[in-house]
Amino acid sequence: MPTFADFDSRNYRTVDVATGYDGWAPTYEQTVMDEMDLALLDRLRRPEWGRLRRAVDLGCGTGRTGAWLRGKGVERIDGVDLSAGMLARARERGAHDSLTLADVRDTGLPGGAYDLVICSLIDEHLPELGPLFEEARRLAAPTAAFVAVSYHPQFIMVTGMPTHYTDATGESLAISTHLHLFSDRVNAGVAAGWRLVEAAEAVVDDAWLAAKPRWARLRGHPFTMALTWTRP
Repeated sequence: MPTFADFDSRNYRTVDVATGYDGWAPTYEQTVMDEMDLALLDRLRRPEWGRLRRAVDLGCGTGRTGAWLRGKGVERIDGVDLSAGMLARARERGAHDSLTLADVRDTGLPGGAYDLVICSLIDEHLPELGPLFEEARRLAAPTAAFVAVSYHPQFIMVTGMPTHYTDATGESLAISTHLHLFSDRVNAGVAAGWRLVEAAEAVVDDAWLAAKPRWARLRGHPFTMALTWTRP
């Protein structure tokens, strides 16, 4: 099976997830675009966001997803992240009821407690997807949904670009990145007892090119994807 190392075109020095996001936290909001994730969530027909009472936001970062969920009427949101620096930003934003420093594969949160489990742009940092889907299933109430936004494997393969940031010294650093095919996601979800009910993909379009004109050669290529799962 292919790995990210087969496609890496940048060869940046690589740091672990907690170190990378701690270093990226001060400038993260300046580099992320809503078209990457929030615009995809807006396109999903399921779940019905306003009917959700309690959500857990895995890899909550600076709180962007939590704030979006608040805007959709979700009543209570707990956040989990491996980076203390990102959690500090999320705390300032104030969209979450609680914030926990933990691994998304072993959160320590109560099982069966959440109507929604959601994660955005984090699974490329996991060497295996099974533990994420299994923890999501453990956290989910009987009628819950699991929504996962991910970088599209085709984009990673075409660009060879890892998740990366520029540190305070001006050095570009990669954060540990793994390639997962669409089939990897489907198989991990099914194995954990989830049922796939919706998929959406974002492509490089005019909105992207207005912000990143150097990506013109990538017009029409898929960039990110969102999958909605439910418990059978």
